Amino acid sequence: MEAKVFRDKIDYFSFLDTVIIGVSKDSVRCHTNFKAKYSLPFSLVSDENAEMLGKYGVWVEKSMFGKKYMGIERTTFLIDKKGKIVKIWKNVKVSGHVDEVLEEVKRI
Repeated sequence: MEAKVFRDKIDYFSFLDTVIIGVSKDSVRCHTNFKAKYSLPFSLVSDENAEMLGKYGVWVEKSMFGKKYMGIERTTFLIDKKGKIVKIWKNVKVSGHVDEVLEEVKRI
C-alpha cells in the first residue's frame, strides 16, 4: 500500500522539508480511521465531490469487465515551494515509486 511506504520514508521527506498529503474521495471519517489504523504521520484530504480530483485531472473514466465507471487515476504530484507542479507520476505502482519521488525531491 502506497500510504504505508510513504509513512515508512517520512523521516527522509521531513529532512528534505517535504510535506506529504494524500487525497481521495473517502469521507473524513474514513480518513480518520485509515490514518489511525496505519499510523500515518501526514494529512489526508477528503474530496468527496471530486472537485479537486477533477481539477488535477485524476478523476477519470475507468473500465473493468466491460463496465465503465469514474475513479481516481493513482497519481503523485511533486509541487515546489512556489506552488508549481514540477513532476507528475501517473498510474503509479507502489514498488519503487516512493524512492523515485524521494530522488526527485533531492534534485529540486
